[in-house]
Amino acid sequence: MIKRIVSGVILFSALLVILIFGNTTIVNIAVSIVGILAISEYFNAFKNKDKGDRIIGLIVAALIAFLDFIPIEMITLLTPIIIIIFFTKAIITNMKTNFVDVVISTFGVLYVLGFLMFVPLIYKVENGKFLIWYIAIASWGTDTFAYFVGSLIGKHKLTPISPKKSVEGSIGGIVGAVILSIVYTILINKFADLNISYLAILGITILLSVLSQIGDLAASSIKRFTKIKDFGDIIPGHGGMLDRIDSIIFIAPFAYYLLTLV
Repeated sequence: MIKRIVSGVILFSALLVILIFGNTTIVNIAVSIVGILAISEYFNAFKNKDKGDRIIGLIVAALIAFLDFIPIEMITLLTPIIIIIFFTKAIITNMKTNFVDVVISTFGVLYVLGFLMFVPLIYKVENGKFLIWYIAIASWGTDTFAYFVGSLIGKHKLTPISPKKSVEGSIGGIVGAVILSIVYTILINKFADLNISYLAILGITILLSVLSQIGDLAASSIKRFTKIKDFGDIIPGHGGMLDRIDSIIFIAPFAYYLLTLV
């Protein structure tokens, strides 16, 4: 528990420094580094994956650092481009890379990096420096409150995918995230002279909190399939980078579209 708290404080402090004092270039580079670590952990989970697929994933992760120079139209082509690349690889290797390999690799790159790419995109929009914190609140706020509420009063199991999670913890996570979001909205509306709708934030936070928990369970299902406990051990008490951001990458695309509407 102590390791988890200490590493959590360090991570949050680093996030504060990057998002408050950084700019789009610094955020892009930071997210790119996170993406490199996360996609490496994903391919490590599938121990039979060849180096070629890993290299493609690392290239895509590295490209996040250059998002400021990539037209938005090219970003929308990410999915078909990635699918074509992996199928072409299967064809030219005479099916040494089979369909299952293509699916695992394509899914990994799009799931980890395609979703993660929306984090710096949110930072780039108007008032993005303020809006991006709703992702952290929905993700880590939900996780923190769900953990403590579940530990205190959790009695009803949520799903066999993650036996330690409870219905009470899930509800507590949503309520906690909503409280944090409303308090944060009050502060930025007052001190940053914004005019964000509390009702809109209420609905958005509930949705993002639910998606955050689905994202966490989605990552757990991958770990169960690959028979690993954590994606890595780079963060003491939390596991790997992908363990720490599994809910963030799941909600990032939805947060981008919903928060830009706000």
